[in-house]
Amino acid sequence: MSDGATAPAAGEWVLLCYRVPREPSTPRIAIWRKLKRLGVAQIGDGVVALPTDARTREQLEWVADDVEQAGGSAVLWTAVPSSRGQERRLAEQMQAARAMEYAAVEQEADAARIGPVADRAGVLRRLRGELRRIERRDYFPPEQKETARAAVRALAAVIADQRGELV
Repeated sequence: MSDGATAPAAGEWVLLCYRVPREPSTPRIAIWRKLKRLGVAQIGDGVVALPTDARTREQLEWVADDVEQAGGSAVLWTAVPSSRGQERRLAEQMQAARAMEYAAVEQEADAARIGPVADRAGVLRRLRGELRRIERRDYFPPEQKETARAAVRALAAVIADQRGELV
């Protein structure tokens, strides 16, 4: 389990089934962005899932409130996939999404190490924040988590070295 995410109950998932009016589009886009920040698994049109714990349930309750305030409808469910394979596919979907995010952090950190010296500290601050945001939605950590962390540490070491500091 990641530093930011809490341990989900074994086999239980919280599902949000929702429908948001097409117009105006602003609330629909805001809801989509919130769901993306939460790192949900997309099960179908208007159906998303997260491993069940108190935090994920509360977060999806807030999104459900936003849906209803936008004139839509939302229902939360607690569910258990009918097979281990189905649950594994959900976990793999979420893991693959986080892997791509971690890989992007790693690439940016590597580029900053060889990029302009003046930009390095700002990039480091931003990437540390991005790692924290990814870790909060990382329920099934992929291998790329450690390589991204290592790349950010390497960037910090280059900055410390250029300043003559100890790491």
